Amino acid sequence: MLFCLVVAAQFPLPALQSGGFLPGSSVAHADDDDDGGGDDDDDDGGGDDDGGPGGWGGGDYRDDDRRGDIRSLFRWRWQESRRAPPRRQMRVPDRAPNEIVAIGLDETSIVSLTQSGFVIDERLQMTLTGSELVRLTIPSGMTLDAARQAVSAEAPSAAVDFNHFYQPEQETSRPCGNGRCALVRHMVGWPMEAAANTCTTSQRIGLIDTAINADHTALADARIEVVRLSDERLPRSGEQHGTAVAALLVGSPDSRAPGLLPMSELVAVDAFRRFGNVADIANVYDLVRALDLLTQRGITVINLSLTGPPNLLLKQAVSAAIGQGTILIAAAGNEGPNAKPVYPAAYEEVIAVTAVDRARNSYRRAVRGVHIDIAAPGVGVWTAASISGARQKSGTSFAAPFVTAAAVVMKASRPELTPREIEAELMQSAEDIGAPGKDAIYGWGLLNVRALCSR
Repeated sequence: MLFCLVVAAQFPLPALQSGGFLPGSSVAHADDDDDGGGDDDDDDGGGDDDGGPGGWGGGDYRDDDRRGDIRSLFRWRWQESRRAPPRRQMRVPDRAPNEIVAIGLDETSIVSLTQSGFVIDERLQMTLTGSELVRLTIPSGMTLDAARQAVSAEAPSAAVDFNHFYQPEQETSRPCGNGRCALVRHMVGWPMEAAANTCTTSQRIGLIDTAINADHTALADARIEVVRLSDERLPRSGEQHGTAVAALLVGSPDSRAPGLLPMSELVAVDAFRRFGNVADIANVYDLVRALDLLTQRGITVINLSLTGPPNLLLKQAVSAAIGQGTILIAAAGNEGPNAKPVYPAAYEEVIAVTAVDRARNSYRRAVRGVHIDIAAPGVGVWTAASISGARQKSGTSFAAPFVTAAAVVMKASRPELTPREIEAELMQSAEDIGAPGKDAIYGWGLLNVRALCSR
């Protein structure tokens, strides 16, 4: 008996299908569908999930040979424990540890700062703001706060801030069943069949996201240009998030992940890089560059399924882009209902999109607040996996493309409308599903494109 008790304590058994445990499985919280950024491979194994647009073919079990042999279970567990200690989760910082960024430094200020020990790492003349974007490494021994104060004092009229990091809203696929992987576009009135889709347009769409698997079958016929901004010496960003968002927008209509606007052209800027194999991050310097690049090309609708802290440079770039007629749609964030607002969604001029499920309930991780503008399907959304096939995805990242697609159609049919007018029409036509009027959970309500798609 003593031996059994010791073994049970040292080698806990994984859960059985009937509610107990099975060898080789692991215990996970039922509400944890967050990917954590650690694994970019969400390939569905070459098949579709049950109930989805193409059928079921994913999933396998790799420990069948151990199910009935308790001795092999103990031996396996002992070998695993000797192999390597568990890895501690790497914390993703919210800013570069030794960099300051600025918009509007004049040459005199730059010379003075370099004489004080700052190093100019990169500088770019921007069309968007008409001024120069500069990234500086701070002097050795100086704190970031002191460095920001020093640069601000040298150039009081410049926008100066930390080089903050932003992340895509990564979410894990869940197994399908009982029709849970069917397309959800009918929730907002988007035609289900491509042949019946009057919401078609060949307009260009801007996307700032991670890398995209352009060889995915869902994107085989899509018109996609991918521009990578990060240094080629840095690890490439993963393809899971960017591929899923791209397919939602322009996926081939006869593929397993049909897009909302398959006839449109997508100009996708990969502003991200891999951080320690745990997450994809983009610094604000590259996000501002991406906005400048897309606006230079005359792209008037940009999808931003990414979140991070407030930043003076990002705010200035956002205001400048909208002032030039660009419509910016951003994910509200998955940090939780009690979290602080995240950016760029929380900027007043940006359309902040939250996510709802098929029953029109708010996504449990969606950020709430007075800045939320509109809701769209974002739970169990069927779209492309990173390598092949398709998966369902959850998060505000996958709700934003529905609003982006609606804005593209509206802009194409009524090009005279300003960003403010398009936002107002989208909000006025939304289906109120929360407290009467605008509320902190759903904004003005669920996106409604029925009138738009019947023109």
